[in-house]
Amino acid sequence: MSPSAKIRDTTNKGNTMNQSSKIRVEHLDFYYDKESDVKTLKDVNITIPENQVTALIGPSGCGKTTFLKTLNRMIDMVDNTRLEGSVFIDGVDIYRDGSDATELRKKVGMVFQKSNPFPKSIFDNIAYGPRIYGESNKLNLAHIVEESLQKAALWNEVKDRLNESALGLSGGQQQRLCIARALAVEPNILLMDEPASALDPIATTKIEELIFQLKKSYTIVIVTHNMQQAARVSDYTAFFYLGELIEYATTEKIFTNPSMKKTEDYVTGRFG
Repeated sequence: MSPSAKIRDTTNKGNTMNQSSKIRVEHLDFYYDKESDVKTLKDVNITIPENQVTALIGPSGCGKTTFLKTLNRMIDMVDNTRLEGSVFIDGVDIYRDGSDATELRKKVGMVFQKSNPFPKSIFDNIAYGPRIYGESNKLNLAHIVEESLQKAALWNEVKDRLNESALGLSGGQQQRLCIARALAVEPNILLMDEPASALDPIATTKIEELIFQLKKSYTIVIVTHNMQQAARVSDYTAFFYLGELIEYATTEKIFTNPSMKKTEDYVTGRFG
């Protein structure tokens, strides 16, 4: 299957969405204890479209964040685990023998639930990744820093403070700084794990507006517990429950006409 293959709505086998795929996951099982038969993720199959926002929803402990971390192999950092199945990005299996996880994470950036700026200047936070990947030219670094902060809608707020500590920024600014830091190494996929859960409503609105702008250039996968946020920012929604992908469709369908009773019960607040 080529990267340009069409996305199929799992709730309607006859309906082909007019989007090209960026990520394709096939028969994914994950075990936090490689010697155990207990699966955290159970036969997950999903195709995620390019330049769209896909929200992962479901109750706590259902496997959303675990699944997110399989998409850039951060799950490799957890000892004694086992993964079976395939994850294709642009048609290439990222778990194939010889795959370089460091190069993968350059292509697939991640923003965490709690903002985690380095105890460095704003400039050095953004320049950190490009320097790691070999960029040392000061003019190039300055351009990357400005461009990344522009993309994260933070430049105008910090352009006169680039040499100050990033730890002096507000919580919302720190989260946008972390987004800018992820963008500085030029990924084409951005993973977000509850990026606004620790922020106030005004800062949350800024993050959501930013997500809307970023999807023009990036494929975004976001984990959220906030049903209203999923409905506002995403184009597609995947509902996970007890490690299983219960339903995956356009966000409009998930929230207005889900095919599965369990999905309807969750999005209407009957459990979760």
